[in-house]
Amino acid sequence: MLNDKVLLITGGTGSFGNKFVDIVIREYQPKKLIVFSRDELKQHEMRQIFPDVGDSPMRYFIGDVRDKDRLYRAFNGVDIVVHAAALKQVPACEYNPFEAIQTNIVGAKNVIDAAIDNAVKRVIAISTDKAANPVNLYGATKLCAEKLFVAGNSYTGWGDMRFSCVRYGNVLGSRGSVIPLFAQQRENGKITITDKQMTRFWITLEQGVRFVIRCIEQMQGGEVFVPKIPSMRIMDLAEAVAPGCEIEFIGVRPGEKMHEVLISSDEARYALELEDMYVIQPAHQWWGQERASHIKGKPLPNGFKYTSDSNDGWLSIEVLQELIGDGLG
Repeated sequence: MLNDKVLLITGGTGSFGNKFVDIVIREYQPKKLIVFSRDELKQHEMRQIFPDVGDSPMRYFIGDVRDKDRLYRAFNGVDIVVHAAALKQVPACEYNPFEAIQTNIVGAKNVIDAAIDNAVKRVIAISTDKAANPVNLYGATKLCAEKLFVAGNSYTGWGDMRFSCVRYGNVLGSRGSVIPLFAQQRENGKITITDKQMTRFWITLEQGVRFVIRCIEQMQGGEVFVPKIPSMRIMDLAEAVAPGCEIEFIGVRPGEKMHEVLISSDEARYALELEDMYVIQPAHQWWGQERASHIKGKPLPNGFKYTSDSNDGWLSIEVLQELIGDGLG
C-alpha cells in the first residue's frame, strides 16, 4: 500500500512522526516521504538521521496546518496523508484555548480542504482517548477534529478519496509522557502521583505506528479505528520506574480523568469488534451498506464501553520495567 506512493505526515518531527518515518524507510519503498512541520530546528535534527540527499525519498517542508495555502502547495501530488500535528498538552490548551482551536480544529479543516482539492487518496488522522467523553479542551478539540474527518467523506462521496481516524491511549515513550518525570523525580527519592486509583491505556510508539499503517490499508472512509491495548495502574508504573521512592499524592488535576475512555457506551452502538481492534462506524445516511460490508466484525453488546479500569488486559510491573528498559520511556 505504501510502496511507490507519495506520503506526507503533518507534525512529522514529533515522537510519532520520527517512528513512522523510521519504519516506512526501513520496510517500504515510498516514492516520496514528506515531513511537514513548523519547527526548523527539529527538522534539522531529523535530517541528520533521515537525510534528504542522493536517492533518498525524504523531503522536509516548513509549514503550519493553520496556513491553508502552504498545505495546498505541500499536498500537490500526495497520495496518502497522516495527520499527526496537534497541540496536545492539556494545561497549555486550557490556558491558550484559542490557539488549541486554531491548530486542532481549524488546522484539521485546512488539512481536509487541501486534501480534497489536491485529490489525496487517503487521509488518516491521529486522535486520542481524551476525545471520548471529553472533560478538557484538548479532548474537545480532538473530538471536533474526528467529526470533521469523518464528515469529510460526505464531501467526496463514494469514490477513491477516504478520510478516517485512529484513536488510542497514552503512548509509552512519547514527548510529555509521565515516565521521564518519574525518572527525574526519583533522583530526589520522592515522586508525585495524582491519585493511586488512576488507570490509563498504554501503547508503544511502534505499536501505534504499525496500527496506523494497517488502518491506512484497510480504511474505507469514515471509520474511527480503536486498537485493543492494555491498561496500566499508575501505582504499578511508579513501582516500575521508581521502586522504593516516597510517594506524594497531589490530587487529580483540572481536566484530568481518573480512568480514560476509548469507546463510550453511546459510540458502542455503532461499533464492531474485530480480533484485535474495534471499528466505530459513523451514524450518517451517507455511510452506506457498501462501505459497511467491507468490515467483518461483530456488534458490541448493549451497554458496552471500553474504559481503562474495566479492561481485560493489564501491564504488569515486570512488563513495564521491560518496556522502559528497552528505551521506550
